[in-house]
Amino acid sequence: IVENWDLMEKYWYKSIYDYLKCDPEEHIFFLTEPTMNPPENRENMGEIFFETFNVPGLYFGDQAFLSLFGYQKWVKDSGIRMDKEQEEAIKSLTGVVVDSGDDITHIIPICDGTIVGSSIKHFPIAGKQITNFMEQMIKERGEKINSVDLYYATMELKEKYGYLSRDLMLSFSIFDRKEKIDGKLTQNTKFKKFEGTGKISSKPFSIDLGYEISLGPEAFFNPEIIDKNWKAPLDEMIDLAIQQCPSDYRRRLYANIVLSGGSSSFLNFDRKIQLCLEKRVDKRLEKYNYDKRRNTNNIKVIISKFSINEYAAWFGGSYFSSKDDFKSLVLTREQYLEKGPSFCRFNPLFRSNLNII
Repeated sequence: IVENWDLMEKYWYKSIYDYLKCDPEEHIFFLTEPTMNPPENRENMGEIFFETFNVPGLYFGDQAFLSLFGYQKWVKDSGIRMDKEQEEAIKSLTGVVVDSGDDITHIIPICDGTIVGSSIKHFPIAGKQITNFMEQMIKERGEKINSVDLYYATMELKEKYGYLSRDLMLSFSIFDRKEKIDGKLTQNTKFKKFEGTGKISSKPFSIDLGYEISLGPEAFFNPEIIDKNWKAPLDEMIDLAIQQCPSDYRRRLYANIVLSGGSSSFLNFDRKIQLCLEKRVDKRLEKYNYDKRRNTNNIKVIISKFSINEYAAWFGGSYFSSKDDFKSLVLTREQYLEKGPSFCRFNPLFRSNLNII
């Protein structure tokens, strides 16, 4: 939530004139916003862009919708084989966006291009919490690194080497394995070295890669590792969000789960979610003595092979704004002057007479 609009205006001013190097009076601007953004924020954004920068047109795009829209474009272009449910979901722009950034993870169901606000779930663990946890583990191990560099070094370590294991105990046993050397049991050289240069001090460092590279990301599925007050794993929250949507959409929602945000880029993150969801759905079907007939094969978690997770909303927005019908959705300066800032609360995307999908 923006708390200081004067600083926000200065930030936009520098972005437009110093980085984009463009005249705002000659360009339509496309701004993204988080899901469930307060309408007052949209009014303030419209007021700044129309009155300070004198833009001719403005459009507000929801980040979750744009992530889903961008991935559908990527799936179609990449020629991935799809089953019936997944193909129907993509055509109707139906899916679940799991957006995991720096501070919090959102689970956002979208049905026929419309966000189901009542089914949105929030998961309290994301990149920052995992980084802090891994940093504490490295501190307790007594690694020799300048304290001012440790946080940034942990972030780099997390992004390069963090992964999720199918079996966490098996992953631990690899680190704990002992080997015979000269007839004696000796701890193996379990830790690989991570070397780099401190971002603050500019001094070289070398630290071991230990349990934290798998235990940190594992907090998505065992959140009590980090947060003692939260017990529900990420797959349970995804399942709950889908179950609270209309029953006609559930099969399509399971068939089109999209990962977005930098914290969803861990190795095997998509496979772990799919595996846990399959087990969860199978267990529920068995409870009601239902012949499942491998219904869980319809659960599909989509992740890009080209690392667009972090920029999924930007990718979707760039494609969305390139379509021929986009200009008919833009809020114009004339409309703003006629109706005032409250007009910015209206999102033209949901007008049924426009076929932009």
